[in-house]
Parts: sequence; C-alpha cells; structure tokens
Amino acid sequence: MKKFSVTTFSIFTCGIFILALGVSLTIISDLGASPFDALLVGLSQNVGLTVGSWEVLIACLLIGCNSCLSKQRPELLGLVTAFIAGIGIDMWLFLLNNLIEPNLWISKIAFYGLGLIAIGLGTSIYLYANFAPIPVDRLTLVLQTITRLSILFTRTIIYLVFLFAAIIFNGPIGIGTLLTICLGGLILNYFMPLIQKALDRLLQHATADSAKEI
Repeated sequence: MKKFSVTTFSIFTCGIFILALGVSLTIISDLGASPFDALLVGLSQNVGLTVGSWEVLIACLLIGCNSCLSKQRPELLGLVTAFIAGIGIDMWLFLLNNLIEPNLWISKIAFYGLGLIAIGLGTSIYLYANFAPIPVDRLTLVLQTITRLSILFTRTIIYLVFLFAAIIFNGPIGIGTLLTICLGGLILNYFMPLIQKALDRLLQHATADSAKEI
C-alpha cells in the first residue's frame, strides 16, 4: 500500500467524485445503470432515502457479510469509500437533474457514454491511491477464496444477485446495464496504465519541487 499522505487522499477523493459523476450520468441517461447502481435507485424510489444513503447502507451490509465469510474483523475503511461515493452521487444527481434532461436518444446515448467513461476514469484514479477497499470488490475476492473459482465467475454471480434485487425493486435496468457489465472492465483496463503513468509523473514532480524548496 502506498504511504498515506494528504496528496494520496486527495487523489483518492478526486477519483471517487469522478466515479460518482459517471454513476449519476448513467442513471440520468435512462438507458440502464449497472446492477448495483440500479439496485440503489430502485431502493431509493420504492423504499425512501437518497441513492447515496443506500450506497452507505449496502456497504455496511457487505462489510458485515465479508467479515462473516472471511472470519476476520470488519474492514471499516470501506465505509470511507462508500460515504464519499454516496455524497458524490447525491450531489451530482441534485446538480445534474436541475441542468440536463436527456429526452432524445442521441442525448441519452451521449450522457450514458460519458458516464461510462467517467466511471472507468474515476475508478482507475481512486484505485491508484490504494487507500480503502471497496466492499463489493472485497466480497468478490472472499467468494473466490472460499469457492476456489475464478474471479470472473464470482463477480458474475454477484452481478446476477444485484441484478435480481434491482428487478425486484424496479431499478433502472436496460441496455445500459448490459453494456456496463460488458464494457466496464475494458474501459478500466484502458485507463489504469495511463492514469498510473500520469500520476506517477505528477507525484514525482511534486516531490522534486518540495525537495528544492527545503
């Protein structure tokens, strides 16, 4: 894990807010969100509370589930990720709902595409910081260890569970949901090496400038 610093936490927070922007854009596009995000929207619309609030509540549930399955202490740092993401999603949904309303198919596709790119970009940035585990990602690894199956298979199982739950709560399931599952990993794999090189250079320059000042 990278040594914690204010710069590391700033990168982490920036990535989370970009990710939250992407999630909000896919929701507003009305083409279908990822299974997890669709569940959050469905719960918000049918049970109450905000989408961001459900982000935190589901994270608490997953952290408890991970702790029971792995028989280890709860990874409470995952709540930091969920809390910042929840604030970001609620903030972006509030701002964007007052600014944009995609009615035409071309605008829906445009906002969805921008959202998918922002999700990949934001995820690659906050993963670079390596600050706090994501409960759903930790669940994937825990299940992979228990079942000794591939990560792809366990991830698919988790997606199917969230998809089924999203359908029950009438979440925004559509063509975008399928595209998120199919393209999300590819976009993330594209951004990861680019972001690592860019941020490595940025941090090296910042370290060098600080050394000169001293």
